[in-house]
Amino acid sequence: MQSCWSTGGRVYIDATIGEYAAKHLLELEPEDAGTYVTLSNIYAAAGRWEHAAKVRKLMKERKVAKEPGCSWIEVNDKVHMFYIGDRLHSQTNEIYAELEKLDGQMKEMGYVPDTNLVMHNVDTEQKEQILHYHSEKLAIAFGIISTPCGTAIRIIKNLRVCVDCHAATKFISRIVAREIVVRDSNRFHHFKDGFCSCGDYW
Repeated sequence: MQSCWSTGGRVYIDATIGEYAAKHLLELEPEDAGTYVTLSNIYAAAGRWEHAAKVRKLMKERKVAKEPGCSWIEVNDKVHMFYIGDRLHSQTNEIYAELEKLDGQMKEMGYVPDTNLVMHNVDTEQKEQILHYHSEKLAIAFGIISTPCGTAIRIIKNLRVCVDCHAATKFISRIVAREIVVRDSNRFHHFKDGFCSCGDYW
């Protein structure tokens, strides 16, 4: 059901209609984590943080678990897996240093983190930090430091790539002059020279 809720990775903006639809979907599919997450995001986007918290509490009470975002990349016949904010990899310091460098280069080129996507009641700086360490960005940074220049980077992600990561990957493909292929839960994205094969619609 999650795919019915968004266009281009963005949450449906009409909170009233979204809330109405989500509540009815929860009656039909009370075990569907995607509906809870979308309803919580609708409330958060509208600044209704107490309602968003109640939805997350309801998920816990009903033992409905959201699948965590995960990305993986194969390098030298070994699969490397990353979660958001992951610091378990043996090359974590190098990966994070590469991300910091890329972040500065992207911002010089006009990249602005889309903090509207972070559905937590925290300040802008914290929201940027949350976006900065999404799993696909960690996997891409690892791919850059672990493979020869010019080599295509291929990532698989278990969920749909978010709008901010999609925008960032376009910038990164241009900065490092590499093709970056991301297979998310919805489609293949071929990033090259600052553009994506999906035409920014997924």
